[in-house]
Amino acid sequence: MYYYYPIYCPASCIPFVPVRQYPPVDPELFHQSANEMRKLMNDASVVLDRLADSKEFDEAIMSAAQESNQEEVKRLIQSTGISSEVDVSFNPDNIRLEFKSHLNEVECCRLQVSIKWR
Repeated sequence: MYYYYPIYCPASCIPFVPVRQYPPVDPELFHQSANEMRKLMNDASVVLDRLADSKEFDEAIMSAAQESNQEEVKRLIQSTGISSEVDVSFNPDNIRLEFKSHLNEVECCRLQVSIKWR
């Protein structure tokens, strides 16, 4: 038969582990970035609404892309009235729109939309 005898350990034998101190958070940039992202999403919504509502607009974009006319595709996207900076790239399978915004000359947010067309 075995008996278990607990070992007494006073508080002094428990190692001291300091509590990690974190710096105070400043949500200002995060807040501003979220507002900028909201603008990007609104612009993306404007473009998507136009694409969903107009087959003629879709045809114009696809025709320009088929001719590798990058500037015309970008012009058509900008003609929807968006204010955000947008990079446009495409290949035979899809078009990719990358909406970007900056705060204090530093990119704060980016929204990428990819739409399959073939």
